[in-house]
Amino acid sequence: MEAQRPRTAMILAAGRGERMRPLTDTTPKPLLRVHGQPLIERHVKRLVHAGMERIVINLAWLGGQIRDYLGDGARFGAAIIYSDETSRALETGGGIFRALPHLSPGPFTVVNGDIYTDFPLDILRLAADRDVHLVLVPTPSYLKGDFGLEGGEALADAAERYTFSGIAVYRPAFFAGCVDGVFPLKPLLVRSMEAGRCSAQLYTGLWEDVGTPERLAAFNAAPLKA
Repeated sequence: MEAQRPRTAMILAAGRGERMRPLTDTTPKPLLRVHGQPLIERHVKRLVHAGMERIVINLAWLGGQIRDYLGDGARFGAAIIYSDETSRALETGGGIFRALPHLSPGPFTVVNGDIYTDFPLDILRLAADRDVHLVLVPTPSYLKGDFGLEGGEALADAAERYTFSGIAVYRPAFFAGCVDGVFPLKPLLVRSMEAGRCSAQLYTGLWEDVGTPERLAAFNAAPLKA
């Protein structure tokens, strides 16, 4: 069976952004500006360009500001749906699981709201015998590697580790057995890897984890690459 192309997407935007304080005391991290544009606006535009027909955004900390800024998505040419997590974010796993009714039935793309990248989202596909496909990047000096990569397969344990970029394609079956609530994503990824159902690719182009005020300031001070 041919690999499937996702038609819906989710942007993760519910986190408190503790490492980015004090900037995130009054502004949600996805609305922080990189070269004059909020991070989340760039994601929306790039997902629309990649052919996504519906975009789901989860909200918690200061989420009303994101809703007010993006609206229903009409001005971007997208239908934006919001998945509310009230005052407490559900972590990555719980956040995606709660939004599943808006993302199903086929595979869907998920992008972290606090990264900056030129990864071509339109090339993402999910093979019929896989439940998740990860985009990995070389591990920067300020992070620790997450997973290994061999022959297009993600590995939970490997001598050489790459960083999970925050970009992936999931199938609803990836979340089998989960219940609504707060839970992380990594144990589900490891489960999928051990079952041989997690593919991956390495991307060596522009990718930045805009995670601290210092990194944000440095990135804004550098020439715009994309």
